[in-house]
Amino acid sequence: MADVNQVTLIGRLTRDAELKYTSNGFAIASFAIAVNRRRKNGDQWVEEASFFDINLFGRSAEGLKQYLVKGKQIAIEGELRQDRWEQDGQPRSKVVVIANSVQLLGGNPGSSGSQQYGGAEGYRPEYQQKTASYQAKKEVQQNSYEPSYDDSDFPEDIPF
Repeated sequence: MADVNQVTLIGRLTRDAELKYTSNGFAIASFAIAVNRRRKNGDQWVEEASFFDINLFGRSAEGLKQYLVKGKQIAIEGELRQDRWEQDGQPRSKVVVIANSVQLLGGNPGSSGSQQYGGAEGYRPEYQQKTASYQAKKEVQQNSYEPSYDDSDFPEDIPF
């Protein structure tokens, strides 16, 4: 069975998106979202927030940067990526969501209505951007493990 790495999150931005460029001029937007969850603690409902760092690449990053402002509610579809590095001789790591799709949902807190960017499907990068995105990810995350597969890795006579 193949491994699956897919995540969908809906939350609010905790800060404005920050746009940077690689040495090759490829755009990377970095931002974070808070996802709230309610759980029962005894007789009371308690709100808990989880915080996730998000990276968005290419023209999608440049096009959406102006809309990715603190408090904005968004939906993200993407994959989890573990960044690894060494700091002061100690190995460090953190998990980041690499966004494949971003959809702008309701307005900022205190405003009415909702805005959507890119229609019902949200803002989705084209397939050419995915190739460029992969190259930028490799440049940014040189120490991360990228498995590679080809068709010869899987037998053709799978019984299902």
